Amino acid sequence: MRVFTSYSDVPVDLIGSALALGNFDGVHVGHQAVIGTAKQIADKEKVPSVVMSFSPHPRRYFRPDDPCFELTPGVFKARPIAQLGIDALFSIPFDSHLAGMAAENFIEQVLVSELRISHVVAGYDFVFGKGRQGNLALLEKMGKKYGFGTSIVDAVHPKNKDLPPISSTLIRKYLRAGRVKDASRLLGRNWEIEGEVVAGEQRGGKIGFPTANISLGNFLHPAFGVYACWVAVCDGEKSELRKGVVNIGRRPTFDGEGVTVEAHLFDFDANLYGKVLRVILASFIRPEVTFDGIDEIRTQITKDCSEALSILNANSTPYIDLDSGVVFNE
Repeated sequence: MRVFTSYSDVPVDLIGSALALGNFDGVHVGHQAVIGTAKQIADKEKVPSVVMSFSPHPRRYFRPDDPCFELTPGVFKARPIAQLGIDALFSIPFDSHLAGMAAENFIEQVLVSELRISHVVAGYDFVFGKGRQGNLALLEKMGKKYGFGTSIVDAVHPKNKDLPPISSTLIRKYLRAGRVKDASRLLGRNWEIEGEVVAGEQRGGKIGFPTANISLGNFLHPAFGVYACWVAVCDGEKSELRKGVVNIGRRPTFDGEGVTVEAHLFDFDANLYGKVLRVILASFIRPEVTFDGIDEIRTQITKDCSEALSILNANSTPYIDLDSGVVFNE
């Protein structure tokens, strides 16, 4: 799958696509239904399958001081979209120009003039354009005017019918409460954080539990505490999956500032500085607490590692696409 960050100069082989339109934060099961519908239409009509999303998320543009909330910020949604067999992702910069563009102009200038779409697919609650004035009725109206088809995908509900429809909002709520398994069911996969390993204070190594530290960046801040996890170590074209335990939080024992992600990989002692890690959460073990000293920390980490290993051994290793097949175009 090719990834583009501009809707200008669309390659000829992507003209006339069936396009899934939305923010798609998380690429959850409901989003997969929208994208899958576009893929089915594209296959039937023998046209390209394309997804268009926006980066940063419009909410982050309009409310930059909000706490981090994105499940798959920016291009991190490319991998799960690629797994759905899509030909291209247009991750469009959400800037002042796009924020001020009327919904009708967005359709005419972007979807019709630039991409020349043959069909557009959106979720039941999707709105767009300046002042969020664009809706599904407008898409259908403009489709009749310009000759492209429209499909609206209804809400997808969890198996528990008492719960609201699957949504990014509900998944965020679960992750902030440490309900990793509930979030994973709605995502259709385990939630993960990705980042480059940076230098830490090396406290873990001094007590026998070396950690690899990565930044949360714009990823959602889940419940602070300790998790059982899998860690994909990405080194160029090679990747490997390891079991581990990760602490996400502020390290209150050491008066830590800022939120850190500190992963300890079991039976692994290679130098990870500069490598990219995908930390894939399996289960929440305990909340972050303040300890009285190093001995108490060492004892608790030993217990955490034992519990994490038991959890991971009791669960089948999830399918992790270590070769995403994603190609980024300028």
